[in-house]
Amino acid sequence: MRKRKMLQRYVFHWFYVVLIGDEVPKASLWDYYAFRKSIMVLWFFRSDIVFWLDMNPYQKKKRWKLFLLLFAGLIGTASVFYSDFFVKKMEREEGTQFLLWIKVAEQRMKMYDNEQLSEVFETIKKNNKMDVIITRTDGSIYLWDGLDTTKTLYPDNKTKQYDSVYFARQLSKMKEQHKPAKMKGINDEELIAYYKDSIILTQLRFFPYIQLGVIALFLLTAYVGFSAARRAERDQEFVGMAKETAHQLGTPISSLMAWVELIKTRFDAEEDPLVAEMENDIQRLEIIADRFSKIGSKPILEDHVVYAVIKGFVQYFKVRTSDKINFVLTGDTQVRAMLSGPLFDWVIENLLKNAVNAIDNDGTITINIIENLAKEEVFIDVTDTGKGIPRSKFDTVFQPGYTTRKRGWGLGLTLTKRIVENYHSGQIFVKDSELGKGTTFRIILKSSITYEPTTNTGLPSVV
Repeated sequence: MRKRKMLQRYVFHWFYVVLIGDEVPKASLWDYYAFRKSIMVLWFFRSDIVFWLDMNPYQKKKRWKLFLLLFAGLIGTASVFYSDFFVKKMEREEGTQFLLWIKVAEQRMKMYDNEQLSEVFETIKKNNKMDVIITRTDGSIYLWDGLDTTKTLYPDNKTKQYDSVYFARQLSKMKEQHKPAKMKGINDEELIAYYKDSIILTQLRFFPYIQLGVIALFLLTAYVGFSAARRAERDQEFVGMAKETAHQLGTPISSLMAWVELIKTRFDAEEDPLVAEMENDIQRLEIIADRFSKIGSKPILEDHVVYAVIKGFVQYFKVRTSDKINFVLTGDTQVRAMLSGPLFDWVIENLLKNAVNAIDNDGTITINIIENLAKEEVFIDVTDTGKGIPRSKFDTVFQPGYTTRKRGWGLGLTLTKRIVENYHSGQIFVKDSELGKGTTFRIILKSSITYEPTTNTGLPSVV
């Protein structure tokens, strides 16, 4: 405790001296200037420090991404420069070793019977391990060292594999890498010596690229991790808001139900069609609230007759749509599939709303249910007579934010695709579309059971 107070007084005194300019404390001059410099740096960056401390978590994560990128770039740049420096240093050392090899080789060829010189030459060869080719002035090979012996022996040796173009390839590499050196052979014959980079030097040249690849992999992993964490947080926020919305809707829905019951009792309106439609709307609100309350949890799939589910929603939807739009439901009336009723209604609702928006004045929306016995699948085609979709936009329409309307979020088809594919293990896509004539969306679901084809005539029925 005493040490902590002493430290606090000392730091306060330092701040007082630096900022107020009073007496210099009893410390070394170097410490004083070092501390004063630190305070000046902190004072200069005070706004950035305060901003960093005050920023929200999402801003901090963006800063961390930028920091990681800059840090990785700094490491990569430093690595490349250092590796280049090291490679050049090794190149100079190998060049010096090559010149030493030439000098010793010249003396050995002049004094080939000198055993001591031969031992020195063999020692240099073992330590350097350089690939060397010596040629005459006419280009013919005079001598070589360090090359692959399995490819340099003469063809008459049947135990080894001889490569006739091996020398030519190696000599070409050596000419590309380094300048040749002149030397004297026996009887002062003019010779030209070539050499190639060692294996270590060759590997070192590729080391920066490997390191950059590792850094890039690190950055990618960090980015994926941050992005996954961000998506998880957004999902949690969305789930929380959805559940809170469902909770808030509960009270007014209950009030509306009570008001409807009061209207029935007071005005004797049990059979009134308007009251019935009000009840349908309230039930619809209950379904919507139930959807929001169950977001984030796995939906329960139940065995349903597809025709009956779609017919029930179409009957509700058509009453709330213009009389100029005709709804036709056709196809197999008995085929079944595993569905989540509230979620699948949402799918049909989004498709029908898009179809209605695509029709300018009057038109027809047809829903055709087809059973594919061979694949045990159910096809649901929703066709409108609207303005159509360009072929280039067949996939784009399912992306978040895409919309052709002035108002709207462009999330209807995105949610539809997610519900069909993630929750029902099905498919949805634009089957066909022609500008000015209409569009057909197809949903593919797995049949819940395998059964014989029905005797249904498949004649269209007007809903």
